[in-house]
Amino acid sequence: MQLQQNISLLPYNTFGIDVRAEYFAAVEQLQDVDEISALPHPVHILGGGSNILLTAPVKGLVLHNRLKGKTLLQENDSHVWLQVQAGEVWHSLVLYAIDNGWGGLENLALIPGTVGASPIQNIGAYGAEARDTIEQVTFRHLSEKTMHTFSNADCGFGYRDSIFKGELKDKVFITSVVFKLSKHPVLNTGYGAIEQELERMGATDLSVKTIAQAVINIRSSKLPDPAVLGNAGSFFKNPTIPRVQYEKLLAAFPAMPHYSVSNELVKVPAAWLIEQCGWKGYRNGDAGVHKNQALVLVNYGAATGEELWRLSGEIVVSVKEKFNIEPEREVQVW
Repeated sequence: MQLQQNISLLPYNTFGIDVRAEYFAAVEQLQDVDEISALPHPVHILGGGSNILLTAPVKGLVLHNRLKGKTLLQENDSHVWLQVQAGEVWHSLVLYAIDNGWGGLENLALIPGTVGASPIQNIGAYGAEARDTIEQVTFRHLSEKTMHTFSNADCGFGYRDSIFKGELKDKVFITSVVFKLSKHPVLNTGYGAIEQELERMGATDLSVKTIAQAVINIRSSKLPDPAVLGNAGSFFKNPTIPRVQYEKLLAAFPAMPHYSVSNELVKVPAAWLIEQCGWKGYRNGDAGVHKNQALVLVNYGAATGEELWRLSGEIVVSVKEKFNIEPEREVQVW
């Protein structure tokens, strides 16, 4: 494993922010993981760079996870257990599962990033989350210099959350994830615009492939391609609020949408809240909010991480003032 100094992270983050890392190393094989403890600290783990905002030069070591490979561990009449190395591209895994007719990941198509990031963020979209299929996560604890395997229950999964984002943040290096995928999937078409898109496609024979294609079509129409316009996808989480608070807000804002979480809680789309505050399509210099999706902050070319962070703060304040709801940022800040 080669240690480099003063490396630009411009090619390694989808926002297209040009800051430098004091040290940088790529982990390309499991043997490299054993060398981590001997390298400079602090350590920052980088996958696809699709969920980070770089606001300053990075002190210490950036480890780029490039572990590759997929192994079919076992199967029975109903399921397969697939071990995937953490550096694999997430969408490539989804396509691999679809090609084999395995269900569970199709609603998560076209999400940028790597497999190793999926349990950290508990990525989710269109009624599905990574935790629905994750069986195990294997990682190296950096300070203890030991390998561990966590079960699904050990991971502490929540809405865009996990133990790896909280208690174990920056303390572990995820090496692989085991997914339990279905040979006879129950298709999930009831969330968002999937049913409408399937109808538009004229899809009559539903399968994991048609569901994934519908999701790809929807995401492509709403979200900018990071290769064309710098962004990190959804910048904010959808806030969960008490149902009593929602009902009071509904009296003032009759068009306010929601999704029921429980009898006591509802989830309100952050995009709707932000759009109502007039931010959709906003631009100040090269920092802006996407014209088609208010959840997405964009870099039009030369925006700094500080400018994008400041813009996100202005959005939070305006939503708080108008609705008494404080959106939580989903993107990790370095």
